[in-house]
Amino acid sequence: MDIIAQYGNIMVIMACIFGFFMAWGVGANDVANAMGTSVGSRALTLKQAILIAILFEFAGAYLAGGAVTSTIRKGIIEPSMLSGNPELLVFGMMAALLAAGIWLLIATHFGWPVSTTHSIVGAIVGFAAVGISMEAVHWTKVGTIVASWVVSPVTAGVIAFFLFRSVQKLILDTEQPFANAKRYVPFYIFLVGFIIAMVTFTKGLKHIGLHLSWFQSAGISVIIGLITMGIGIMMQRKIQIDPSADREYHFTSVEKVFGVLMLFTACAMAFAHGSNDVANAVGPLAAIVGVVGSGGEVAQKTAMPAWILLLGGGGIVAGLVMYGHKVIATVGQNITELTPSRGFAATLAAATTVVVASGTGLPISTTHTLVGAVLGVGIARGLAALNLRVVGTIFISWIVTLPAGAILAIMFFFMLKGMFT
Repeated sequence: MDIIAQYGNIMVIMACIFGFFMAWGVGANDVANAMGTSVGSRALTLKQAILIAILFEFAGAYLAGGAVTSTIRKGIIEPSMLSGNPELLVFGMMAALLAAGIWLLIATHFGWPVSTTHSIVGAIVGFAAVGISMEAVHWTKVGTIVASWVVSPVTAGVIAFFLFRSVQKLILDTEQPFANAKRYVPFYIFLVGFIIAMVTFTKGLKHIGLHLSWFQSAGISVIIGLITMGIGIMMQRKIQIDPSADREYHFTSVEKVFGVLMLFTACAMAFAHGSNDVANAVGPLAAIVGVVGSGGEVAQKTAMPAWILLLGGGGIVAGLVMYGHKVIATVGQNITELTPSRGFAATLAAATTVVVASGTGLPISTTHTLVGAVLGVGIARGLAALNLRVVGTIFISWIVTLPAGAILAIMFFFMLKGMFT
């Protein structure tokens, strides 16, 4: 207790720096995943993707980033085990942020799309099990989170598979693909607007004091869906069939129509990612601020101050702008060849899975979800369409992430404990 009274302010300042560093890593590695399909399918340039990400990641983090944060914070560690030594939680959460941030920096350098959720959960479990005791960890909760890492890529893969099959059946395999693209793409755009709005209203806006009933949310979401659909139809009008381009690749004009759709799915993915993954950076920071602010009391839940969400959002944006291009290349170009129609199916499937999970408070991995969705699209075209060597490297980097986060966090935990005690 005395340590917190004595060094509380220094701890909060250090935690803010580590939290920003971790958010920077999320931006560099994970947001690059979210934008990879849009850039890889050439629906957006790198600059456009970064601008969309800045706007919608920030909005997702700030408007819908509340629910997941409490899971990361209160679900994994048993607070009653810390009532005598609250400073252990502070050291541990600082160590977890630093460990996860460093691992993300290493992974981004090599262009591996690893999971920021894995990194932070591994780090928290590592310091709690070794630095406090094995009983301090809610193993059943950890089990649920681990299960969601398997369920989310499979779910997204299945949704992406059927979405792309619907595109093939309704548009690509018909006699008039261009006319059918113009007819059906607006409905896909409506779907994007509706799903993102629906989950934001039903789950995300409670912490800014907006409480709507399910029917009110559905009504507003339909209106938002129709507005996005209208914007999409207006943007499509400019696109005309180009016979010379179609000679080279049969679906060039059709893919231009899907390029409009990719613009909307990229916004949806950035929003979904911000809502889910800002928790990885700001959850531990909020726990530290809560403990120091209450003079050492370890609460089951602490309020999420707005400035912490802003710090997390700012870190994510900085990481993307400075270092995001490496992982964008892996996801967008190296797993399977993406076109706007394929990229749309992968991105919408991933965004839907992430936003629903974010609403239910499950910290799933956006990376796993998106890679699962890209694989789903690849499988819909036949296994030969996948670069299995790249897929293998990605899977290995996923397996290494949990122990890497845990080992680094344990080291930093004892270093911080030694510094302050």
